[in-house]
Amino acid sequence: MKAPQNRRVFVVGYGAATPLGKTFEKTWERAVKGEAGFRKVTRCETNSRADIVGEIPDWDPMTLDFMDPKEAYNWNADYVFLTMATCKEALINAGLEIDAETGPRTACLIGSALNGTDSYRIAMDNYVNRGPYKVSPYLLPNLCANLPSGKAGMLLGFTGPIFSPQGACASGNHAIGIGARMIRDGDCDFVLAGGVDSCLIPEIIQGFANMLATIRVGPNDRAYNDPTQASRPFSIDRKGIVLSEGGGVVVLAAEEMLSTYGFTAKAEVMGIGWTSDAHHFTLPNHETIIRAILEAVEDAGLQPQDIQYVNAHGTSTPKGDKIEIECLRQIFGKALENIPVSSNKSQIGHTLGASAAIEAALGIEAMHRGLILPTVNHIPDPELSDVDVVPNETRSHTYEFFLSNAFGFGGTNCCVVFRGV
Repeated sequence: MKAPQNRRVFVVGYGAATPLGKTFEKTWERAVKGEAGFRKVTRCETNSRADIVGEIPDWDPMTLDFMDPKEAYNWNADYVFLTMATCKEALINAGLEIDAETGPRTACLIGSALNGTDSYRIAMDNYVNRGPYKVSPYLLPNLCANLPSGKAGMLLGFTGPIFSPQGACASGNHAIGIGARMIRDGDCDFVLAGGVDSCLIPEIIQGFANMLATIRVGPNDRAYNDPTQASRPFSIDRKGIVLSEGGGVVVLAAEEMLSTYGFTAKAEVMGIGWTSDAHHFTLPNHETIIRAILEAVEDAGLQPQDIQYVNAHGTSTPKGDKIEIECLRQIFGKALENIPVSSNKSQIGHTLGASAAIEAALGIEAMHRGLILPTVNHIPDPELSDVDVVPNETRSHTYEFFLSNAFGFGGTNCCVVFRGV
């Protein structure tokens, strides 16, 4: 194999669809105001008490400018069109035109935790109620994790490598890490890196509820009359994640491409750290999380004291939030008291495979504007009182380096350090 080119890698654009808005611009407008995007589920019917979710507002694939009824009928896994739309937005945001020169040098790595479960549900309903010959011949392609990237390539014209990093809820960071390495080594010049999940179907909602992962809201809960308060990372009354749908894509580019194509860099990808727990399929492991964070900081050529903000995994579970803070305490020591730590999941919930990419985009945009997005719905927890979780309101803050954490089921961890430019 040829020697790596050791090129620097920059983020030049992004796209997103979240419970705050169906584009990154709409998401940002509400995020910076400190709003949260939760409501009772409308995508499906469920008897679960865990029925507060994050739905993308006004999301309807038929309104997309590249859609037609035949496409919508055949490709009935929502993550396919969500990927296509988000990749298109990200390219426009970056100002990257796909042509004969850029197309072969552009890769697309979109991870997902659950892939086309909505399509499988339709197929099973047809199989049981209408017979085996009513199962769509498009079922298997709808379930293939690489298909959303492939369909985005058919729409947008890039022909570089496409695949799906499967890192559960850390998939977005895995995509950014792998994509950055590919550019660094000279395999491509541009990468669309991110994640997507369209997970709001009854079985998935109930499955998360049965494993006690999602919040179940009763009459005495503050989210009972105000669903926007359901996700509350680091709060004393946190009770579990809010399951959400969404997609996020960042556009990565090699340093020399900035001047060649006139891109405006928003951040540099400085360091990647990735580990696995070998511990438990849902409960995090202190030792390997700490190692992932330290590896990201070391890969960036930094020391822990150089980190000026932490974009936390912060899922709003009692154990998960506590363990993440314990790991940060061990790494940063007393200095943690002066490092802001906030969670975007307080506003958008847990978008599973999409979460890390969406959080990277929000974190980079905030740093670019001299801001830190808040942890909304916050009521202090005395056990976490030494940590500045940026409670409830966006804050002005000038900083150069931030750490973005992502951990997933199966014990997979991926952390990224970004530098502002």
